[in-house]
Amino acid sequence: MTFSLVPVLLAQGSGGASQGSPFGSIVPIVLMFVIMYFVLIRPQRLRQKEHEKLVSAVKVGDHVVLNGGEHGIITSVKDKTVMIRVAENVKIEYERSAIATVSKKSDVVEATTA
Repeated sequence: MTFSLVPVLLAQGSGGASQGSPFGSIVPIVLMFVIMYFVLIRPQRLRQKEHEKLVSAVKVGDHVVLNGGEHGIITSVKDKTVMIRVAENVKIEYERSAIATVSKKSDVVEATTA
């Protein structure tokens, strides 16, 4: 039984020569991060800025929906908190960050008259 080491040595020797430059292996990783930025990070930042603008612009009389699902009308606005009327003679103070959506006063008036 004869065993030749030449094919085994040639196969092992060709593996190191075909690797190429390390720059070629970094490009797909950088491309993946760029795609993740435009698909995940950038849209989330835009939504966050829009929500911050929405929360900072609330005023007395706005109808709001909070993160917990509570609906109410803003009765007073402070620096970090808002007082919300959730029922007759029931007012609760919430952090501004708890506001999920805002319906402006004109929408509430139109909805009640219709």
